[in-house]
Amino acid sequence: MAEIKWSSQAQRDLSIIADFIAKDSKKYARITIEQILERVDLLKSNPKQGRIVPEVKVSHIREIIFKNYRIVYHLKSDLIFIITVHHTAMLFDTGKIK
Repeated sequence: MAEIKWSSQAQRDLSIIADFIAKDSKKYARITIEQILERVDLLKSNPKQGRIVPEVKVSHIREIIFKNYRIVYHLKSDLIFIITVHHTAMLFDTGKIK
């Protein structure tokens, strides 16, 4: 089973998402973050379930789509490193991929 680590960028992304949704509903903000975390947790047993990020086209940089979010991660052996959680309505900054 793979281990999951979150970048500081991805942690900030979750905080921004929660704050934005909480303006309308604190309950829905909590639920959305919990659902994102649960979706990421599924990667532990199937780390290659995500597709290769089209803008990057590198096999170890993958993403899963959850609702309106792209969860981008770096797959390295038994480590899943969450790079960013990005809203699909925004342009994707490939500079976040290192």
